Amino acid sequence: MRHRVSVKKFNRTSAHRKAMLSNMLTSLLKYEKIETTKEKGRAIKQLADKIIYRAKTDNIHNRRIIARYVKDETILRKLFKDIAPRYLDRNGGFVRKILSYKRFGDAADMCVVMLCDGSSNKTEIKK
Repeated sequence: MRHRVSVKKFNRTSAHRKAMLSNMLTSLLKYEKIETTKEKGRAIKQLADKIIYRAKTDNIHNRRIIARYVKDETILRKLFKDIAPRYLDRNGGFVRKILSYKRFGDAADMCVVMLCDGSSNKTEIKK
């Protein structure tokens, strides 16, 4: 039984899996939109939500924890200075995953993972 087992292995070793997720997270923060398979998109969405939530409070402890995943210093600065301040009034749901198509070669479900727009202000309906 796989009760309470939340790690997807992706048929990779733990070091390969951690490097893959780290690289995908760095690409997501750099380009703010990436295209990947559905299962990898699900894993990166969970990780990115946790990372952005931590980046909302800028202190040395959070910077060190996030630096384990984001190796590039410029992307780390972009996360703390540009991306995290967009979501200060939002409690979660920083990343959106949209299913797009089936890949031609192996019919894998593909999806687009993107950062949501930072404004959670709802537009008022004019009467």
